[in-house]
Amino acid sequence: MRNSISPISIFLLLVVLFPIFPPLTRCSILPLNGSDNLIEEICKQTPHYDLCLSYLQSNPQSSNADAKGLAQIMGDILLACVTEELNYIEGLIKQAPEPELERSLAYCAELYIPVVKYTLPQALDALSKGGYKFANYGIADAAKEADACEKKFSGSTGSPVTDRNNLVENLSEVAKAIVNVLLKG
Repeated sequence: MRNSISPISIFLLLVVLFPIFPPLTRCSILPLNGSDNLIEEICKQTPHYDLCLSYLQSNPQSSNADAKGLAQIMGDILLACVTEELNYIEGLIKQAPEPELERSLAYCAELYIPVVKYTLPQALDALSKGGYKFANYGIADAAKEADACEKKFSGSTGSPVTDRNNLVENLSEVAKAIVNVLLKG
């Protein structure tokens, strides 16, 4: 018998520690006072206004950013969240009590690895150089992979990463919408 921590123990640990340490993650939202009109204008053009507003207002660099800078910031936030998602999935794989769950999680990790290592970094590089269509393609891929991950869980194996996959999809949609603002120019 191997010594392992049960998934319930991990969940309880996260529930207890997350409220104490949310500022430690780049994906966390930190409230700031005041709002910038450009941020509000940009966020109104996204499918998730409140999410957009929360994340951009929580980033100190947003207050001095133009639309391209806001797109870059949101892209960086998306990359941080996808990276956290991948790390979380890799931790769950080590603790998976069932082979079916382990296989589904491994599938998700295989989807997210290229997004973290290649797709999003290349999209953000393209964004910084004005390659907005390519950036949009890479950003949209993060949402596509989150959706594919979620669909891998079916039947009796519920997804332990639904909330995280939904956040990745929503942030991807926000980042893509901001890049679309740049495309309309």
